[in-house]
Amino acid sequence: LGVAVGLGTIAHLEQATTQAVAEPVAEARAVVQSQPAAYVDETGWREGRQRAWLWTAVTQWVTVFVIRRSRGGHVAQELLGKGFWGWLVTDRWSGYTWDPTWRRQLCWAHLVRDIEAMIARGGRSAEIGEALRVEARKMFHWWHRVRDGTLTPASLRTYMQPIRREVERLLEAGQTCGSPKTEGTCREILKLRQALWTFVRHPEVEPTNTAAERAIRPGVLWRKGSFGTHSPQGSRFVEAMMTVVATLKQQHRNVLDSLAAACEATLRGEPAPSLLPPPAESQQLLHPAA
Repeated sequence: LGVAVGLGTIAHLEQATTQAVAEPVAEARAVVQSQPAAYVDETGWREGRQRAWLWTAVTQWVTVFVIRRSRGGHVAQELLGKGFWGWLVTDRWSGYTWDPTWRRQLCWAHLVRDIEAMIARGGRSAEIGEALRVEARKMFHWWHRVRDGTLTPASLRTYMQPIRREVERLLEAGQTCGSPKTEGTCREILKLRQALWTFVRHPEVEPTNTAAERAIRPGVLWRKGSFGTHSPQGSRFVEAMMTVVATLKQQHRNVLDSLAAACEATLRGEPAPSLLPPPAESQQLLHPAA
């Protein structure tokens, strides 16, 4: 824009902007903790010389981020709230095992990658993997029909019964297929077998974690371009900006206008505009059972 500005001034303005949106970001995080379903993912980050992780939780209207120097389950609990009682959609990372299996949905996109790895190992492992791939394709076919409105959830439950039986049979067979890696994968998946089918029982839950992977992608690009952050203050700026941008885009609201309004409100000593949708929808977010 042709404006001369010092590097220190940039850092100062980043912190001022973080403060300007602090209340709306805190409100968004509180809303995530009350939602009926959350899609969660994490990716590597750098904070100074320390390794860290960027975490995200995506819900219907709000997406939030935090950066912590841990990939442990306590961060997921902090992000979602220890009282979180919704459906949790994740990969098989052990940091999510604090949530009961019956309340989780494993990401089938990740499972398809596991299946492709089985096929690449050849032999009996490949036979098991190819058969699993056939069943996974059937599953996605019927689920896409439900998503498109051309198949009812009740019909999905019926069609998924033989698919579920065959998938679990193949996983059990895979435990003795002769490939140590495939055997271990099958054992780990079977420990969480109940979480393979949550989307069948609850149509509001998707069978993949694509929403979280898509949301965290800008963070991956940010890390590659800037190599992370130098300090906790920088991490708080990244958390806030990614939460604001992702949430506003989710609701098809103008990001620049909203950020400018938040900064102007702070200068006037007024509350910053909320990141939540209009009042009627906000009430539904805060009280989903209603």
